[in-house]
Amino acid sequence: MSSVAVADLVGAIETSEIVDRRTAAQALAIVRDGVITGEGPTTRGRIHFSRALDADDAAWCARILTAAGVESQPVSRAEAEALFAINDAAAERSDGGRFDDLFAKAVVHHAASASGLPVPSRTVALSPDTAIESWAPTRAVGVNIEVLEWIAHMMRGKRVSNRTLMTLVATIVGAATLPLATLPNVFDIGM
Repeated sequence: MSSVAVADLVGAIETSEIVDRRTAAQALAIVRDGVITGEGPTTRGRIHFSRALDADDAAWCARILTAAGVESQPVSRAEAEALFAINDAAAERSDGGRFDDLFAKAVVHHAASASGLPVPSRTVALSPDTAIESWAPTRAVGVNIEVLEWIAHMMRGKRVSNRTLMTLVATIVGAATLPLATLPNVFDIGM
């Protein structure tokens, strides 16, 4: 991506001109790059260490995911994958858990909507004031197994795990067609 394109994306983020989910995923990739290097447009004007995720990074992600242009659409797989990449890139966290909350809610928002289940608007679903249990599916009825397998694949062997996301997916998968005994293999965890 050229420096002009990056500047355009940052400008779009700063002025809430994210117009579609593709642009949102690209903007999240810029946040990921800033987390990895500690440099770039999302880290300007502040000290930012490489492989660190702070409250400003979490705020960038929240702003991107709830921009007016995408607010009424479900979280896309590309956006969810970008959040997985940010999660993987951040070895250190100083955001008070805001990114983990946002990450779990966004991935579950994608999974539920991709399964044809109703989901609230992003502003409601991704809000730190909204409990994920108030809208997320808690049983396998209607949840697309392929989407659950994709989440399990994305989580497998990761250094940083998200307990909220793991618990929700394990609950749904446990009720689905996968036998509960296979969950340790799905997530590479010991139960």
